[in-house]
Amino acid sequence: MFRHLSEYIDQELDTVASHTIEQHLKDCPACRICLATLRQTVSLCRSMHASSIEITETASEKLHQAIRKYVETTQ
Repeated sequence: MFRHLSEYIDQELDTVASHTIEQHLKDCPACRICLATLRQTVSLCRSMHASSIEITETASEKLHQAIRKYVETTQ
């Protein structure tokens, strides 16, 4: 579930996978919170990108690692 939330937000999943996630979210408050947090993070990142603030490759990789570690520990 957690592995596919980013793809879900970006509407990159097929209809069946999206529907499965939506059904799960109806009954899982923890996943709804995770999804809301991920959406907020994506929004903040996009707004930073839009304002021409560049993030180094190293900082970007550290952020991705931290998110993966968080997701792994919450599963």
